[in-house]
Amino acid sequence: MLDAIKQYFADNFDEDISDFRADGLLDFFVAELGPPVYNQAVRDACGFFQEKLADLEGEVYEPERPAGR
Repeated sequence: MLDAIKQYFADNFDEDISDFRADGLLDFFVAELGPPVYNQAVRDACGFFQEKLADLEGEVYEPERPAGR
């Protein structure tokens, strides 16, 4: 990621960024974006599993034969 940040600065701002500053910028983005991205992934996973559990009976139910047959 540090190389990507440094390349982005070189390409878009026509200036170099030091390893130290690129590392600081990466730490900032991870701290700011990490929790919301993680929480959204948890919400997405919960929704997926809730959807699957809601139809669990329909997915695994086997009809029973009436007694005596």
